Formats: sequence, C-alpha cells, structure tokens
Amino acid sequence: MTTITFQIAANPPPRLDKALGRDVPDDAALSRSRLTRLIADGAVTVDGIVVTDPRFRIAEGAQVVVTVEVAEESHISGEDIPLEVVFEDDDLIVVNKPAGMVVHPAPGTPGGTVVNALIHHCGETLSGVGGLKRPGIVHRIDKDTTGLLVAAKSDRAHHHLADQFAAHTVARRYLAVCYGLPDANDPRLRGIKGTSFEPGNILKVQTLLGRHKTDRQRQAVSFTNGRHAVTRARIMTPLGQPPAAALIECWLETGRTHQIRVHMAHCGHALIGDPTYGGRRKLSPKAVGEGGADAAAAFSRQALHAATLGFAHPVSGEFLEFEAEIPADMRELLRALGDKG
Repeated sequence: MTTITFQIAANPPPRLDKALGRDVPDDAALSRSRLTRLIADGAVTVDGIVVTDPRFRIAEGAQVVVTVEVAEESHISGEDIPLEVVFEDDDLIVVNKPAGMVVHPAPGTPGGTVVNALIHHCGETLSGVGGLKRPGIVHRIDKDTTGLLVAAKSDRAHHHLADQFAAHTVARRYLAVCYGLPDANDPRLRGIKGTSFEPGNILKVQTLLGRHKTDRQRQAVSFTNGRHAVTRARIMTPLGQPPAAALIECWLETGRTHQIRVHMAHCGHALIGDPTYGGRRKLSPKAVGEGGADAAAAFSRQALHAATLGFAHPVSGEFLEFEAEIPADMRELLRALGDKG
C-alpha cells in the first residue's frame, strides 16, 4: 500500500476526477480512468474526508490523499523469450515481433506470447496497469504478421496510448506482397463496391467489417452490419513481366481485426501466403519464372509486415516514429519474384 499526497493547484476543473487527473504527480503514473476507480473505491480523501463522488466540486488548495495498493502480480507468468527491443523507457516499450508469435495469451495459446516475454523482460519496471503488474497492450498484430508493436509499462501510459489509437492519430504503415497489381487503370477494380482511387494511384477500400457468418475465425466485408473500416494502399514495386504481383504499402484509417488482409482479398488482391483469405491462387511461371512461382506457393504466412509506427509519447508529448526493416523471408520472396532492390 502506498499513499500519494498533493495539493490542488489554481483554477481547478469543477469535477474531482478531472482535477485529480490534472494535478496528480506524474511519477504516480495513474491514468484518469484508474483515478476514477480509486474514487469509487473510497481510496481518495479531500481535506481528510473520504469522497466517492467523481463529480465532487473541489477547491484550489485542497489537500488530497490517494491510497493505492501495490500492483499485484499478474496471473500471466513471465517467460525468458528473446525480444527485439526497438525502444524502451520508463513508460513504454516498442518491439519488433517475429512471425509465429501471438501477442496475448488465450485459451489456445496460454504461453509463448509477447506478453509473457514482456513480463519477464520488463520485470520490476512494470508499475502496473489496472492494478496488475503486466504490460498494457493497446493494439495487436496477427500471429504470422511481423513488425512493430508498442506496449505501456504504466497505467498512465496505457491510458494515453489507448486514446491515441481510439482517435486514429497513430501512424501505422504496413508492407505487403499481394497477387496482381492494384492499379487505377484496372477497370475491374472500379466496379467493386467499396473500392475507389484517390490522387496518386492510391487505392481506398471502405466497408464494414464483422465476423464471418459461418466461420468465427474469419472476418468478412459487409455493407449492412459491422464496424467501419478504411484501408489505403499504393504500389511500391510491380513484380513480374507482365506484373503478376506487387509490393504495396498499406495504411489504416481504422484498425480492425485482419483489416488489410480482408480488404485486399475483397478487391481481388489477396496477400501472398495468406492461409485464410488468399484462396488457392497461384502465380504464372511465365510472369515471375519457375523460382518465383514456387517461392510464392511455398510462402507459409501472409506476406505482411508492420513497418512503421508513430505516436505521441504519453508523458513528454514528443512524437516518436519507428521503422522495422522488412523481414528476411519477405526479402527472399521479393527477390524470387524479380525485385532487384
């Protein structure tokens, strides 16, 4: 148990919860939502009186004491799994996730996850998220997608990062290898519902996304039910002669489960190697050579990499941006398909 004592500064917001959110010391690392819960639990006193109403009107100079229980150990155990750490400080950690690694434990994957690895790696630097010593996961990438992932090490950082993801202000760019060439000159694309082009030959896919009606492991495009989803993509490198595939850059206006994979499949340009949405498509050896066709057929995961991640630091406010190089298996695929880069 620890106590945090401070005074309310000049011109406080009219509500207790907002005043605490403004004036609680930074090193307490308490988010506004956590403070609201502490008020409701009777853990906040104002001038020696317990206050449980977050709407309580507090005055300048009031003495506040917040009692916080020491964060409990999480039920998730730490595991000594190697992590490629791109950035780390007292508030957050950014890692480059490999293919085949699940982000969060689930009934089918109780261990071997990014969260297990982070609990071991961060150790005592985890100050607690929601009262538990665990990293705050604010976004996920699929098991077989590689790339950048940020996790919070404190309740305060978790709250701020989650707000940024909810407001769609986080910069996220993906690299992918798709079948075909998603080009504005293709009249077929212009006839697909939800698909359009913006200046610069930028493909825009705008639909609703929700659970597939018969396969609960899949997502499906809809125009009547689901959550709003917008994906944009542009061609980076045409592959083959004539082009039969492409390295594309994708970015998200929204972040839904499997969003890039579903949207690219919807417009006829599924990702190479995608076991769920890629179908049984094959590349013609005439366009990419026998080696290229074989490499695409043998690629065992969706060719998708979270290459860029940018956000405002939850404490300093500084905009941070990170890049992760395309992984070796995708580089080999691109070379086999004729990319000279």
